[in-house]
Amino acid sequence: MASSDSSVVPADAIQRVLFIASTVHIYNIPPLTSNKGYTAAQWTADNSKRQIFTARLRIIETAVPLPDCSGESLSTEILLEDPSTGELFAKAPYTDARAVEAVLDSSRFFAVRVVGDGGMKATLGIGFEERGEAIDFGICLQECRKVLGMEPKSKTKVVEKPDAKKDYGLKEGQTIKVDIGRRGRRKVDDENEGFGASSGGDNAALFSIKPPPGPPPGGGTLPLLAPPPSASEVRKEKRRSRGFEEQKTAAELGFDDGEFGEFQ
Repeated sequence: MASSDSSVVPADAIQRVLFIASTVHIYNIPPLTSNKGYTAAQWTADNSKRQIFTARLRIIETAVPLPDCSGESLSTEILLEDPSTGELFAKAPYTDARAVEAVLDSSRFFAVRVVGDGGMKATLGIGFEERGEAIDFGICLQECRKVLGMEPKSKTKVVEKPDAKKDYGLKEGQTIKVDIGRRGRRKVDDENEGFGASSGGDNAALFSIKPPPGPPPGGGTLPLLAPPPSASEVRKEKRRSRGFEEQKTAAELGFDDGEFGEFQ
């Protein structure tokens, strides 16, 4: 499908090359018979019949300033050119995302809708020799869709503002009363006594025991109790008691040691 570049680019337009591949294979592909998409295996089964050209592929972005100087008009085209002379073979205006479709069975082949002289349209197959070039080609087209506004706009996520922090500080004139003392302890003791009384038996004795008194007021320490006497001290005390009884007088022991006593 030979064609010449009949489009006239304004003198004040700015063109930019977005992508270039030095070698792509062009195929005359059969009409699409399924809504699922194109299959490259139908093109490459017999290359001698389907392959028609080897071209250079470029993606060109053209920016034309608007007459009212309010901005610029952007357009993107895919150009298939003779790699030796640079002569235009076919071009595909990228005005619709469906202008380039990936095939179902390979990542290196695409179906491209080209436009020739007089507005004649056709769908050609293109195949990249390197998988990396094909991936870069797809990424470049994705960026073009974003710039040209073809991608659906993502919904703006509404971020709810958190509620204002509550002020738990004391206002002027407010006070906090903290009741520290035996009132709470007494309440617990009363509840324990009631529980013990209702349970009866050992439980009553267990829960009726009062906790030891707290430290004396003024921050002093509790007096320490003397340790119990040892067994040896108890025996010594008994001996002293027994010796004291032996030293008592006969009169104190109930004997008559007087003038008429039997010991005279």
